[in-house]
Amino acid sequence: MKIDKKIIKELSDYLDEFNLTELEYTEKDTKIKVSKNNISINNQTLSKEINSNKNIESQNNISGIEVKSPIIGTAYHAPEPGAKKFVEVGKKIKKGETVMIVEAMKTMNHVPSSSDGVVKEILVDDGQPVEFGQTLIILE
Repeated sequence: MKIDKKIIKELSDYLDEFNLTELEYTEKDTKIKVSKNNISINNQTLSKEINSNKNIESQNNISGIEVKSPIIGTAYHAPEPGAKKFVEVGKKIKKGETVMIVEAMKTMNHVPSSSDGVVKEILVDDGQPVEFGQTLIILE
C-alpha cells in the first residue's frame, strides 16, 4: 500500500489551522485518522511530535508549583484579544486568581491558581492547544 504523504501533511495542517485535536479522512478502502498525538493509517500508527522544544525542556525541568489545565482546549493569556494578560512572569498571584482561559467548544473556562505564589514560568503560548492535565504555568 502506498501512502500519500501530501494528504497526511494537508490533514496535519488542518489540525493546526482550525485548532482541532483529531481529523478523519476516508476514501474507498483507505482510512486516515490524524490526531495531535498520533497519525493512524489502516491500524498502523506513526508517532507525530507536536510539542516545541521549549515546552519539552520546560516540562523536564519543572521545579515549583504547577498550575495545570482542567480540560482539553485552547489556552488564552487574556480575556479578549488586545486585553491585559492575566499573569506575567514575576507577578504575585493568590490562590483562586485566574491565570488563563481554556476555551473548549466555544465556552471560556477560567483556570484558577491552585495556590499563592509568584509566576516563575508560562509554559504555553497564547492560542496554543492544550491537553487535560498539561502544565500551564509554574509558581515559586
